[in-house]
Formats: sequence, C-alpha cells, structure tokens
Amino acid sequence: MSDTTSSSASEVIPDRPAARNGRSGGPSGDMPTVGEVPVPALDAGVEEEREYVGLLYRRLDELREEKETQLSEVRSTGAVGTMQNVSERDAFATMYEDRLAQLNAVDDRLVFGRLDLDGGDCRYIGRIGLTTAERQRLMLDWRAPESGVFYQATAFDRQGVRRRRHLMLRRRDVQGVEDEVLDPDLLEETAENHGDGALLAALNARRTGQMGDIVATIQAEQDRVIRSDLPGVLVVQGGPGTGKTAVALHRAAYLLYSHRERLKSAGVLIVGPNSTFMSYIDRVLPSLGETGVVMSSVAELYPGVRGVEEQDSRVAEIKGRLQMAEVIGAAVAQRQRTIAEPREVDVDGVKVSVTPAMINRARERARATGKPYNEARTTFVKVVVKDIAEKLERILAKRSEGNEADRSYLVEDVRTARDVRVLLNLCWLPRTPQNLLEDLWSRPAYLEAAAPMLTRTERDLLRREPGEPFTVADVPLLDEAAELLGYLDESAGREEARQKAARERQLEDARKAVENATPAMAEMGIEGFLSAEDVVSLNEETAARLSAAERAQVDRTWTYGHVVVDEAQELSPMQWHVLMRRCPLKSFTVVGDIAQGSSASAATSWQAAMEPFVGERMRVEELTVNYRTPRRIVDLAEAVARSEGLDITSLRTVREGDHAPAVDQVADDAVVPAVVEAVDAEFGKVGDGLVAAIVPERLHASARRALRERFGERVGDGAGSLSQDIVVLTADDAKGLEFDAVVVVEPAELREEAAGRIGSLYVALTRPTQSLHVVHSGELPAGFDAR
Repeated sequence: MSDTTSSSASEVIPDRPAARNGRSGGPSGDMPTVGEVPVPALDAGVEEEREYVGLLYRRLDELREEKETQLSEVRSTGAVGTMQNVSERDAFATMYEDRLAQLNAVDDRLVFGRLDLDGGDCRYIGRIGLTTAERQRLMLDWRAPESGVFYQATAFDRQGVRRRRHLMLRRRDVQGVEDEVLDPDLLEETAENHGDGALLAALNARRTGQMGDIVATIQAEQDRVIRSDLPGVLVVQGGPGTGKTAVALHRAAYLLYSHRERLKSAGVLIVGPNSTFMSYIDRVLPSLGETGVVMSSVAELYPGVRGVEEQDSRVAEIKGRLQMAEVIGAAVAQRQRTIAEPREVDVDGVKVSVTPAMINRARERARATGKPYNEARTTFVKVVVKDIAEKLERILAKRSEGNEADRSYLVEDVRTARDVRVLLNLCWLPRTPQNLLEDLWSRPAYLEAAAPMLTRTERDLLRREPGEPFTVADVPLLDEAAELLGYLDESAGREEARQKAARERQLEDARKAVENATPAMAEMGIEGFLSAEDVVSLNEETAARLSAAERAQVDRTWTYGHVVVDEAQELSPMQWHVLMRRCPLKSFTVVGDIAQGSSASAATSWQAAMEPFVGERMRVEELTVNYRTPRRIVDLAEAVARSEGLDITSLRTVREGDHAPAVDQVADDAVVPAVVEAVDAEFGKVGDGLVAAIVPERLHASARRALRERFGERVGDGAGSLSQDIVVLTADDAKGLEFDAVVVVEPAELREEAAGRIGSLYVALTRPTQSLHVVHSGELPAGFDAR
C-alpha cells in the first residue's frame, strides 16, 4: 500500500464524477463510487455525507497503521550495516515519524468542504490530500492550487463552481452541512441545506483560550494574502479582528506545502510578542498538517535566555535603537588591549620579557584572520605563547650550551604558566555575550567608553546591578554580542587538536586492520567491502538525529528559509536587526497594525520600520474586514482612537452585535468589587464563554484575588491559563488574543502605562467577540462620549 496522503499540483489524478440533478451522475444512471462508498448526490444531506467522510477517516486510519508498521520495522533493524545503511535507516525513521505526526494532528475535522463544478466533477477539500492505494483522489489539500476556488469563487465570478458546500464536523462526526449555490440554474435542481453560515457559526462559537484554525472559512481577501508569492517581504496591515494572525499561520502552512523542497531543510520561523501569545497559537499549524515549524517569542530569540519584561519604557527604547549595535561592537573591541612597556613573566622560575611589539604583532595576526573575537583570540594566544616559548628556549640554551635536549614541552609550560595566563587575559580576555553585557550595564566607565553617543542621563538609565535577569530588550543585544564574539574555546584550540589527533590515530589503526583483512576477503571474492573511515564511523557514538526545526531551536546561527513576524509593529530596530540575520534571503511575512503599537519602540509606519533593512523592497497588503469584533464595539474603539489622534482605517464588520458596550463609573475604592460584578454580568450575556478582565498592573493581584473569592477555580492564574473561564491580564498580555467578553478596567490608566500611547487601550477595547464592559473611577479618555 503506497503512502498517498498528499497530492501535488503536478499529479494527474482526475476529479471524481459527481451526481447531477439530484440523481446519479453517469449517463447510465449508475451512482458513482469511490471504493465501496457512493458519492453523495447534489441534494444529499448529513447522513449521505457521513458515509463519504467515514471513507476518508478509514483511509486516514489505514495510512496511520501503515506508517506505524513501517516505523516499527525500521526501528527493529538497529544500528547495523554500513554507515550508509545506518544513515538511510535514520532518514526513513524520521520520515515515518514526521508523517505520523501529521496524520495524528489532522484527525479532528479532517474534511470541511466540497465543490460541485461545471461538468459534474466533485472535489472534497480537507486539511491534507488523500488518495486511495490505487492513486484515485479522495480529497484535496486545502493548499493545492485546485482548492483555491473554494475560497475565491463568488456568484459574480463562479470560476466554474456550481455549489460550495461546508461540512460542519465535531471530531469525526458530520453535524451539519451548509450550501452556497453560485449557479442560478442549480437552484431549481437541489434542495438547499441552509445553516447559520459557516463563517458566522465560527465567529459566534465559544472561545476556548486556544486559537483555532480558519481553514474552513478563509475569506477571499485573506486567501489572496495566504497564496501570495514567496520571495521578498510581504507586509500585511490589518486592524483588530481582521484575522492577521490566522492569515500569517495559514500562509506559513501554505508556503511549506508549495515550496517544500526549499523550506524543509532551512525551516520556517514564526515570531510572536510573548509566551502567552505563542501558547495561544501553538496548535494551529499542526492542525493544518505542519509540525516542523520553529515558534519563538521575541523574549526567546537567544537560545538559553528568556528575557523578562523591561520595567522602564525609556530603557527599552534606548536598548532598541539600531545604534546599540555600534555600542556592542565598541565594547567587544575594547576588550583587546596591549601593554605600554615590557613585562616579565615567570615560567617555572625563568623570567621572560614580553614586549609591546610581541603583543601588537600577535594582535595584528589575530585580527587578520577576520574571525570573531573569541575565535581570533585562539590565534592571538598561539602566537604569544610561541614567541614566549622561543625566547624561553634561547634562554635555556644559553644556560646549558651544547645540550641538545628536546624542549618541545616548553610550549605547554608557557601556556599553563600563571603569569602568562594573566597577561593573555589582560590583553585579550575571553568573553561570553552574557558577561560582556553584564559588564556593560554594571560598569559606568565601560559603558561610557563604548557609548559616547549616549547622554549621561541615558547611560544612567541603563545602569543595573550584576546578576539581575536579562530583559526582552537585552535579547537582541546578546545576539549581537554573540555574533561579534563567536564561539568561546577556553582551551584555545587544545581540545579540537586533541580530538583531531585521536581520530588520526583511530584512522591509522583502522587502515591497518582493513589491510590485514583484505587478502582473506579477496580469496572469498569480496573486494572493497569496508573503508577505514567506515570502521571509525561505526565505532563512534552518534548523536540523536534531530529534525531541521529541532536543530534550529538550539542553534543561534541557524538561518531560515522564511520568517513570519506577528504583532510586528511592536518590534524595535535591534529586534529587526536580529531577525534579518536569521533570514539572509530577506523572505518575510510581516503582519501587524500600526495603530495598535504600544511599545517604546513601536513603529509609526511600515516604511519607517522596514526601510533600514529592506529599503523599498517590500509589498503591502491590507485586510479590511473585522470578523471578530461587533460593529457596536468597533464604533466605540475607533472613536477613542481617533480622539487621541491615532490614524486608523475604518473597518467593515461582519456582525452588528447583540450587546451595546457598558460603561460603569464607580468610586476609587470600589473598582475591584465593580470588576467582579461586571464579570458576573458578562457571564449572563455570553453564557459559558471565556471572559477576560484587562486591568492595570497595580490592580492585577487584587482583581484576581477578588475574582477567585467569587468564582473559585474558574479563574486562571494569569496569562498562562487561557483555558479557564476567567483570566486577568494586562493590556500587553492581551495583545493578539480574543475572548467572548472583556471587562476593561481604568482605561485612562492603561493608556498611561503605555507612556501615554493609545495603542494598548485600543487593543484592549477590541478583544471581545460578543460583549464589552468598561469600569473606571476617574476621567475617561476622550472618545467614550461618542458611544
């Protein structure tokens, strides 16, 4: 049985004939079949579609069982045979593991659409492609070119589509069907299956704290962005609720499908604003059939470090400037020093004079390698140690004239001498990115020398005590330092030399063994059965085989084939600097909303954000329909934004909404109790929906405590508990998320927490899908009176 889970665009597999006129589709009147299951007729309902969906799931289970068997057989062979055999076994094991992960991830709601086309052909659209063992197509991958019309066809431009059917599944069971008839002639031929509308049903569904895919309800303007060409920088500008994040994730899945060979080995990186957001979206790509993407928040872009929030927005803004790359460069260069006058070092009781000329010559030799700081230091150390050893040898030769003893040991004696090690570190101290940055922030003189372009006040703001955790704004600076410092080999190359010498000895032993075995094997008619390299390799311990995504996550120097950046308006120039290094080809999908910018380094325009890195080489697409937020809430949010001078594009909305925004003013000491009552009231409106209280930092703990007293375990512990019924978040934590109802607390204070920027408040007001409740004690920002 062949593995046929995906059909490429180049496969020539005919569409299946579909039933016409509510009867069978062939001239003879026979019902067309796939396997033993008849294709449902045009006027078929839920029960008939269940039969075909059952066939699809049976095929999925067959493939899953097939891959499990193949994987088990491969694993049972063990590490035997030639190196090529072992490599092939590992490659097959990885392939089967990846396919199993894909088949398991798409089990829920495998198929969601059906197209009935002019000429009677029928196509089912799903999360992956499926064919029978005989290569007869059962279902198209939603990313295949032929599937595009499912999202693009309209009554004005049918593109050959007579009817588009949405299949509503819960797990594996068909719960309902909904038809969109695009061909007027078909209206008389079929009994339509009307529903609430697949899109509206999805929009009105209860939020779970985990983002769902929109693969079944992608709209035409979203599909155009998703299927855009790969090369270059695509900027997707979209207001709240336009589906920017969903579009970005579906685009990543589409690109991996359409450009598999290019992207599989290099990988795709998806970057989001914080860990809460990354947790919110982490199931989307697996549900779309992709499991090998690297996902990271901006706080985790440097392996091994998770940056904490920068408490002072002024500090974040300074660290985010592109000129900080110059500061890091200067800090690295200043670690290379010389000596002003000759200096004596003691090597086993013998005094040797080290001159400035010796140090300067070694430094020039090291710099001439063009290697990063720590790697160039290896050359510096070797040159200085060699020069000192030669001087030492001359001194010893004079003392014992005529003694021709081997003095090759002197190099190691010099290298390990305490005085020499102190001198080497004084002139060229080995550095890690972490201790370089810590020194920069904790030593005022060091920072002043490296950053003369900063004012005294700015340098004072950057001051911090040693040992304090690194912040999100430090992450790109650590990356820049790592790029300039390079790998730190504290043995100055000795370990590498030892390993090289050991392998040479092993190869020599292996050559002798092969030579001894060759005559006997030749008599048996076997020639060239094994090389010395094979013998050594088979006896080496091999590291666990990692996928490209797994290797990329732990390798700071990894470069990706494509990078997707969400909430991109918040990134600082230094963060962009790091991401551009991660993708030298400059292949990016950048999504965000300039109006929602709230960070200290938030962009004022896409041109300003991207021009330093890509110049004019970018194209901008705009999403114009708000699918999430009802019109009544959008009107209020836009009025508040415009009253503060924010330049926003008015969005079209899909729904009017059932609830007008509620605004309650209370006494200052009654805010927290009022939040509890507001949350209770919102539950009355949205039933068992997900409710968020978006509060200022000072009220975060007290609001959560009061809600716990009223609602108990239904209240989550914060941003990491989006699966609970109630969550308490800051405005920054809420960025990119959505809830059934939102209680916004002290909007004026939320604005001030963002240094007076309205972006955070605009974000908070546009998170709900159903209902908005505002609680405040002081004056409201302008614009609320327009409701």
